[in-house]
Amino acid sequence: MKIISISLKLYASLTEFFPNTVKNNRLELEVGLGTTVSDVLSSFQIPVERAHLVLINGVYILPNDRSKKCLSENDVLAIWPPVAGG
Repeated sequence: MKIISISLKLYASLTEFFPNTVKNNRLELEVGLGTTVSDVLSSFQIPVERAHLVLINGVYILPNDRSKKCLSENDVLAIWPPVAGG
């Protein structure tokens, strides 16, 4: 299986899903070619309902597309939780 490198960025309360050694909310990962957004969420045990805003290289990925959208070499996957404002 071919391995690709991606960056995973988690924001706000989602950083709790990173290992304690991660600094600056960014983790460099090696994943198999064909890995989807949903695969990454599962591997970090991030509940789907907590992954509100998902971007690949700054492009929004719709919730229904996350199980189909495969990551590519050097992609940056950024994920934000739902945010409440006042």
